Amino acid sequence: MSDVVETPKLPNSLRDNPRLSRWLGFGEGGQVIISPGKVELGQGILTALSQIAADELDVALPRILVRTVATPNSPDEGVTSGSLSVQNSGAALRHVCAEARMIFLQVASQASGVAIEALRVEDGIFHGPNGPVGSYWTLAERGLLECDATPGRRAKPPAARRLVSISTARTDLPDKVFGRPRFVHDMRPDGLLHARVVRPPSRGAQLLELPEGELPGGARILRDGDFLAVLAEVEHDAQLAAEWLAMRTTWAERDTLPDENALAEWLRAAPHQETAVVERGDPGEALSVRCLRASFFRPPVAHASIGTSCALARWDGGVVEVWSHTQGPYNLRKDMALTLGIPEEAVVIRHVEGAGCYGHNGADDVALDAALAARAAPGRPVRMLWGRADELGWSPFSSAMLVDVQAGLDEAGCLASFRLDVTSNGHSSRPGRGKLPTLLAASHLAEPFAVPPAINLPAERGGGAQRNAVPGYRVPALRVGMRTVTEMPLRVSAMRGLGAPVNVWAIESVMDELAVMAGADPLDFRLRHLEDQRAAAVLRKAAEMAGWARRQRRDGFGLGMGVARYKNLGGWCAVFAEIEAEEVVRARRLWVAADLGEVVNPDGAANQLEGGAIHAASQALKEAVRFDRRRVTSDSWENYPILRFSEVPEVEVQFINRPEEPPLGAGEPSFGPTVAAIANAIHDALGIRPRTMPFTPENLAAAMETA
Repeated sequence: MSDVVETPKLPNSLRDNPRLSRWLGFGEGGQVIISPGKVELGQGILTALSQIAADELDVALPRILVRTVATPNSPDEGVTSGSLSVQNSGAALRHVCAEARMIFLQVASQASGVAIEALRVEDGIFHGPNGPVGSYWTLAERGLLECDATPGRRAKPPAARRLVSISTARTDLPDKVFGRPRFVHDMRPDGLLHARVVRPPSRGAQLLELPEGELPGGARILRDGDFLAVLAEVEHDAQLAAEWLAMRTTWAERDTLPDENALAEWLRAAPHQETAVVERGDPGEALSVRCLRASFFRPPVAHASIGTSCALARWDGGVVEVWSHTQGPYNLRKDMALTLGIPEEAVVIRHVEGAGCYGHNGADDVALDAALAARAAPGRPVRMLWGRADELGWSPFSSAMLVDVQAGLDEAGCLASFRLDVTSNGHSSRPGRGKLPTLLAASHLAEPFAVPPAINLPAERGGGAQRNAVPGYRVPALRVGMRTVTEMPLRVSAMRGLGAPVNVWAIESVMDELAVMAGADPLDFRLRHLEDQRAAAVLRKAAEMAGWARRQRRDGFGLGMGVARYKNLGGWCAVFAEIEAEEVVRARRLWVAADLGEVVNPDGAANQLEGGAIHAASQALKEAVRFDRRRVTSDSWENYPILRFSEVPEVEVQFINRPEEPPLGAGEPSFGPTVAAIANAIHDALGIRPRTMPFTPENLAAAMETA
C-alpha cells in the first residue's frame, strides 16, 4: 500500500485572503509595510508579527511599519481573540514574506544574470558575488505582489531565524510611556462634536417622557425609541447635559433579572439545551470503590477595563466612517450595517487602539452609539465616550457558570471515572456571526432588534462553556455534558478564557481531592495520569520553580497547583500559587511554566502570561457582578473591586521553548491554571475547598459551613 502524500495547504488566514499585496508592501524611504488583519489591544502582537516579517525578508526590524486594520482593504482575519493572533496571523505573514522574498530574488536573478543561489539579502538589498544587484524597493513598482499565495513550504528553518525567539522591545510602548496621542480617546479632528448616551435606568425599561427645558451648553437631545443621547460642541457640556437628562427623564420599569442570591439554583432550573461533549465508557458504573461529588459556581464577571470604551464616527452622504478599538472590524461592520439598514460597503471601520480587554467588551457597542449620534450631524466627526457606569453596568459580561463533577478511583488509587456537567449561557454574542445584530443600542431603537442568545462555538474551534471541560488526564470512563441555558437576562459574551477558567478550576480541585483520597502527593498523582508529555513537562518545571519538593508548612500560607492545555489544543501551562490567608486571602507568589511552541518574542509572551495570571487572581479573589431584580448595582469601582497594585502577586515565568513547533498564543493559557492553583493553595492553608468564586471571606465561610 502506497503512502498518502498530503497536499500542501496555505495557512488559514492566508487561504481566506490570498492576495500577497493585501499583506505586504514596500514604501518609499526603505520601509516594509505589513498589513495583518489582527489588531493591537495591548498584547504586543504587532511587535511579534514584525519580528516574523523582518526575519523572513532579511530586513532590519526598524524598517517594519505595521498598517492597522481598516475595512475593506486589510485582510479579514475575523476577531482578534482566543490566543490565536501570532499562531494564525504569524503563520500567514511568515508564508507571505517568504514567498515575496523568493519572487523578488527570482526577478533580481533574471535581471542581473546572477544565479539565484548566489544571491543573498542583507537588510533588503540583494547582493551577488560582485556587489548589489537590486533591492525590494527598486523592484517595488513592478507589481510583483499582485498575485495570490501558493501552497508549499518556503519559510526559513528555525535554525536560520535571527530575530525570532529574541526578546524585542515592543514598538507600541514609546508612545504610551511618553504620553503621545495614540488611542482613539486622544483623537481630536477638526469640527469635533461630543456625545454621551443616557442609558435606561434598568434592563427592559421603556422611555415614557422627556423633560422640558434647555440642556446645559445648548446641547441637543437625540432620540430613537429608547436610545437616548446628547450632542454638544464642548465635552463638558455633553457630560452635564447627559446628567441633567438622566435625572429628569421618565421611564417605565419592570423586574427582569433573577435573584442574585439564588443564581446557581436559577441556572439549574432555567430552560436549556443539553449536549454531550465527550462520552467514553460509563462513569456511573465505574464509581464502585471511592468517589466524590462537588459543584463549582462562578457568578457573572465584568471586563472592568481601566479605560472606558470610546469611538468616533462621521457620516458623509450615505457612508459612515468609524474609528474604533473593536477586536473584529469586519464583524462590527456587518452588524452596524444591519442595524443602520445600509450596505456593508457603506460602513468603513478603522481600528485605533483603546482600552485593552480580553473578550467582547463595550468597544463594538460604543461604535454604534457614535454612529447613531453622528447621523444627526452629517459631515462632522462625533466622539462618543462611555462613563464608568456604562462600562461596568452595560458591557457584555461573562456568563455565570455552574460545574458539577463526580469522579472515582479504582482499588489501586487510579482515576477510574470522571463526569463533568457544565451549566451556563453561551459564551459569545460577538457581532457579525448571526442574522441579528448583537450591539447594545440595536435593541433600544424605535424599530428594535431582538437580543439573540449567546452561543457556544464547537469544540474543534475552541468551544465556549465547554472549553477545557474535558480533563487532560487518563481516565477509562469519561462523560462531559453541557447544558446551555437559553434564557439570557443579562447580556453575556466572551471573556478571557470563556468557560476554561471555571472548568480548569473544577477539574484541578477534584484532582487534588482525589490525590488525598488515594494517599498520594498531588503532583505525583497528576503526573501518574498525564499521558501528554508536554503537559507533564510544564508541570514539572513549575513545581521545580516553586520548590514543591522542599516546601515547608507555614501557618496561614498555602501552596497549590493547576495545569491545563488551553482549549485542549493550544498552549500548555502550569501554575503554582502561594497564598497568605489573614482577614482576606492574598496571592503572594505565582510560578508559571508554559510551552507555547516557538516563542517569537519571549518578553512579550511573558508579559501576556503574567497579565493572565494577575487577571485570574483578581477574578478569583474579588470580582462578581452584583444586581437586584432590575439593574446591575456593581457599576462603580466601590461596588466592583479589582486587584489593586498593592495586591499584585510576584510572578515568575519560564518557557519550555520549542522553536521547531508552531507558535501558540500566550494571552489566555495561564488564566485557568492560576484560578485552580489559588483555590488549591487556599485548601492547603485553611483546609477549605473553595466552591464559589470569588474566594472572599464570606464565600469561604459558607464553604466551611457546608463541608
